[in-house]
Amino acid sequence: MFDGLSDRLAKTAQRLRGQGRLTEENIQDALREVRMALLEADVALPVVRTFVEDVKQRAMGEDVLTSLTPGQVFISVVQQELVQIMGEANETLDLTTQPPAVILMAGLQGAGKTTTVAKLARLLMDRDGKKTLLVSCDVYRPAAIAQLQTLASQVGAEFFPSSTDQDPAKIASAAIEHARKQHIDVVLVDTAGRLHIDNEMMDEIRRVHEAARPVETLFVVDSMTGQDAANTAHAFDEALPLTGVILTKTDGDARGGAALSIRQITGKPIKFMGIGEKIDALEPFHPDRVASRILGMGDVLSLVEEVQQKVDHKKAEQLARKVKKGKSFDFNDLKDQFEQMQNMGGMAGLIDKMPGMGGMADKVKDKVNDREIRRMIAIIQSMTPKERRFPDIIKGSRKRRIAAGCGLQVQDVNRLMKQHQQMRKMMKKMSKGGMASMMRGLKGKMPPGMGPGGMGF
Repeated sequence: MFDGLSDRLAKTAQRLRGQGRLTEENIQDALREVRMALLEADVALPVVRTFVEDVKQRAMGEDVLTSLTPGQVFISVVQQELVQIMGEANETLDLTTQPPAVILMAGLQGAGKTTTVAKLARLLMDRDGKKTLLVSCDVYRPAAIAQLQTLASQVGAEFFPSSTDQDPAKIASAAIEHARKQHIDVVLVDTAGRLHIDNEMMDEIRRVHEAARPVETLFVVDSMTGQDAANTAHAFDEALPLTGVILTKTDGDARGGAALSIRQITGKPIKFMGIGEKIDALEPFHPDRVASRILGMGDVLSLVEEVQQKVDHKKAEQLARKVKKGKSFDFNDLKDQFEQMQNMGGMAGLIDKMPGMGGMADKVKDKVNDREIRRMIAIIQSMTPKERRFPDIIKGSRKRRIAAGCGLQVQDVNRLMKQHQQMRKMMKKMSKGGMASMMRGLKGKMPPGMGPGGMGF
């Protein structure tokens, strides 16, 4: 996420950290680099101008120029200004109303609106314990209603049926009345998107809004459209009283222009961001955490929250007890570790949140990527239950059968077995000498990208 912007700003930071003191000249050079980085990230020009001017005013102040670590203070100023333009703090949904609270979702076609409706329902159910109802008012796009019904069943939300011959405003009213009778907490209304903004579309969504009277009207926009996302959000805001924005596809957005432009141009907060295709890949947008990621400082708080929510604590405790008793770490345990990592967004998602991984991220991702993890799981799945429990019995003929079973080479099986042996040795050391001993064992022995905290959690 935001790789291009991160790389440019990281290089600027590196150069400034080597300066014994800052002068007006090297601040101007740094600001020129920051301006170029933002423009290349497709940030809207008015936002770039305001940002650079604000950073300049603060950077020329006494605190920066007289600091013993001026480079670090300058980067701190950049970070604070990034937070400022993105909204300072996460703004949560305001659901304090007589149930059902209605959330209306608007946006252009292809932004991922329908999927985001289901993701938000899942988040509200898991995090807040809300009973949710999904309804589609999209009577134009083929199979839009069926798609939302399928997604509703996937996340465990209720679905209100509708059909293409109904009026969208009447669908919304009927769904809300049903929710009231069934004591449902939140109704999420999916509206029709278009390939571009037109008057007919805006008139219809105004009618749906009037019928639904939502407490939250969220604009869903593809972050990869850059500053166009901000301009589209502004056009919608003129037609509807938007309360916030959801950025989708941020995991594929190497620039970050949308995230840095939307708040300044629309005045509306970014409330959530989609970070992948999985149904749980939606997280609250925290400007301070995103700014830290952009500057290569990681996002430890989000990482900790993700571990708490997505790691299977029961399995983790079972593995800890097993290791403590001196029992061997087998392929079933290794497979569990790989699957836990996938649940947390894979290697790319983890690396993105780790402090100090900015410059190393691409190298690590290249060597140990999510595709490689899927291959290793496939190898383990090709083993018999006995082979998974007793790895030492896997010799020549078994290796050939396992490789053939998953469509890979014997060398791939050998690589996985070597990795498993290293993990088993480390687990053994941990059972004897605790965490400190295991960390010493880790040093220099793990494959690239599989360092401390990577596989064993």
